[in-house]
Amino acid sequence: MTAVLDEPGAHAAPKTRWWTAPPRPAWEEQPTRAGLAGKGIALGFACLAILFPLWIVVVTSLSSRRTIDRAGGLVMVPEDITFVAYRELLSGGQVTRAAIISVVVTLVGTLFSMTVSVLCAYGLSRSGTLGHRWILMTLMATMFFSAGLIPTYLLVQTLGLTDTYLALILPSAVSVFNILVLRGFFMGISPELIDSARIDGAGELRILWQIVMPLSRAVLAVITLFYAVGYWSAWFNASLYLNDQDMMPLQNVMIQLVQKQEAPVGLGQAIKTGELSGLAVQMAVMVMALLPVAVLSPFVQKHFRKGMLTGAVKG
Repeated sequence: MTAVLDEPGAHAAPKTRWWTAPPRPAWEEQPTRAGLAGKGIALGFACLAILFPLWIVVVTSLSSRRTIDRAGGLVMVPEDITFVAYRELLSGGQVTRAAIISVVVTLVGTLFSMTVSVLCAYGLSRSGTLGHRWILMTLMATMFFSAGLIPTYLLVQTLGLTDTYLALILPSAVSVFNILVLRGFFMGISPELIDSARIDGAGELRILWQIVMPLSRAVLAVITLFYAVGYWSAWFNASLYLNDQDMMPLQNVMIQLVQKQEAPVGLGQAIKTGELSGLAVQMAVMVMALLPVAVLSPFVQKHFRKGMLTGAVKG
């Protein structure tokens, strides 16, 4: 008999035909034109639903009293554009003072919160630190158990923080969630870098400042945005711990203006004489409250996904 030599690939598995191929997950399929068009239409409607109310607020704040009266309230089509509402609000009255207070509280509070959170997260990310496990468990317990509003108020009152700007910062200065996010990111930094810095004689603060923080710009930007938005939007602490109306931040002035229909100091006469529309003033204060967040968010957006996921996903 003649021996037949096996050819290369003679015993290879037969090629899978398209009609026998296993189905792929839906997210791996190439989108069809109809699917792309449907997604575009859905996203367009979503953007419209978000931007249209904002458009109405901005246009109404820039409209004259005659235009607002003719529209019967909110204005959708801009006519007789005027900046009189913003000029009156920024002329040195209560709204100007409240805006300055909000800016200062946001800057100081964010700096203080980031300093405490970074130091705490870095210490908890080092497994050899003294009592780090018990400190971590204690911090996590505060996420599930709270003393309540009344003990917190009594503590602030006992410390003499009522009617002070520290009452707007210290009670909400630290977020355990933000500390855990920072800790997870710091733990993902290569230990070899830190060990080599220690060999070169660097201390812990120098390692944190020159190695850990430059490698953590993404998560630091995201956490800074979280704290800044929290301080800028906060109103409850001011309404609870402040009794002096001259110390109120911008959010509390906006509440007085929109919900309680109380005109800011210095604008009541202008509204009564018909020089200024009260609705335009309300919308202008809303725009002033939304503007900083709307301006800063796009600059931090590119770091948002990386900052939130890098320290949280392993593998």
